[in-house]
Amino acid sequence: MARNNKILVPEARAELDQLKARVMKEKGYRVNPEKPDHVKYEVAEEQGIPLKEGYNGQLTSEQAGKIGGPIGGNMVKEMIKMAQEQMKK
Repeated sequence: MARNNKILVPEARAELDQLKARVMKEKGYRVNPEKPDHVKYEVAEEQGIPLKEGYNGQLTSEQAGKIGGPIGGNMVKEMIKMAQEQMKK
């Protein structure tokens, strides 16, 4: 599956993947550290959304949001916590 999301610093991709793996594992999801992006299938299954590898054009925006929202939202919360800790130092 192609990655359509763009990050501002492409060199940060590996670190973002590690962050995703750590955050989602802390939330109780099974995460393969080699393929942290696959946690979306577990989130989709939990939500009852028929996500499969490859093209998923049949999904509604609402369904896609129910998958990506918890992942991205938890990552943002963790990044804010990390920034606040850095500011304390």
